[in-house]
Amino acid sequence: MIGVLRQFRSFDRPIQLLQINQVGINLGFYMLMPYLAHHLATGAGLAAWAIGLILGLRNMSQQGMFLVGGSLSDRLGYKPMIMMGCGLRTVGFALFGLTTSLPLLVLAALLTGFAGALFNPAARAYLACEAGERKVAAFAVFNVFYQGGILLGPLVGVALLSVGFTAVCLSAAAIFAALTVLQGRYLPRRPVLAGDERQPVLRDWKQAFSDRAFLSFATAMIASYGLSYQMYLGLPLEVQRTGGGDRGVTALYALSALLGIAAQVRLTAWCAARWTRGQAITRGLALMGLAFAPLAVAGQLPLPLPWSMLPAVTCTILLTLGTLIAFPFEMATIADMAGDRLIGTYYGVYNLLSGVGILAGNLLAGAMVDVARSSGWASLPWLLLAAAGLASAAAVRRLERHNRLAIEVGALGTRH
Repeated sequence: MIGVLRQFRSFDRPIQLLQINQVGINLGFYMLMPYLAHHLATGAGLAAWAIGLILGLRNMSQQGMFLVGGSLSDRLGYKPMIMMGCGLRTVGFALFGLTTSLPLLVLAALLTGFAGALFNPAARAYLACEAGERKVAAFAVFNVFYQGGILLGPLVGVALLSVGFTAVCLSAAAIFAALTVLQGRYLPRRPVLAGDERQPVLRDWKQAFSDRAFLSFATAMIASYGLSYQMYLGLPLEVQRTGGGDRGVTALYALSALLGIAAQVRLTAWCAARWTRGQAITRGLALMGLAFAPLAVAGQLPLPLPWSMLPAVTCTILLTLGTLIAFPFEMATIADMAGDRLIGTYYGVYNLLSGVGILAGNLLAGAMVDVARSSGWASLPWLLLAAAGLASAAAVRRLERHNRLAIEVGALGTRH
């Protein structure tokens, strides 16, 4: 942690604020969201279809609106979008705790999701612009704070549940309200293009979607998001199947978050000293794919109860390490591909495509788990996930070999 604090202090105040903002965002989010479905069922008395609708709309309104949020941040400024997103999430989380009306709960879900679509690309674009040549190091520290929020959120949330779910919601809303004020008071406003320098929004979108190098990279990375999301689908199902129960699932989340906090900065510095960005991303993706090999082996060679959690633990460690290796270099590459003017838009497009990867990965993994259960091919889901990771690594490696990831940056960071 001393290395993390040293890196944190080495950045200017705007980057420090953005990193604090991210730990607050994840703290508030993970205080509430893990317990929302249970509250909607027992506290609000909703049917399963209504709960699915609310959770689905929250995710759709975030993933589907990333492009809009990214474009707005390029045009109106990163700071206003960060503040607006935190403000909307304040209202959405408060509504979750103050009403059991289905229409108002739907509104809360939409506000909460759209809030993420506003502040997520804006915060990353601001960080990339402010960090300049230190993008990789800045995103490494950013991910430490990100993981810290994931680790603390559920612990704070479960403690507040003894008071009541309303207390959880209002406390999470208060965190986002405080973040709104903090960013408004202390985060400098970055200059935006004057009206006569802007081109139409559709032309901005066309530029992003016509950038073959960027789209090739984003497409190659889609599988990684399907793999990383197995922390919330495939791995919990496997832990439950092998008798680990809810405590086993919680232990995996804690292990992943603690590993991110402890290792991210040192691991990124080690990789940056030895590899190019493309090599780091490639090797991170390959490790993410290989992470599922222990589960594939265990599907054919079941372990006795004392050791039954070992494959899932090994998968979690390797999957987390692969993500830690790739993430800072991945974020820096996107920003450099975007140049100065459309960083928010490029992050918006990228997040939109990563949402496709999560959806496809969940559908594939879920379907293959069902097939495995009915056919006895217990290794099938894990083999396919491993193959997806290795194929993604090969695709990024090919892009680097053809110099599709080598972005020449001029004095002002404009792409040539």
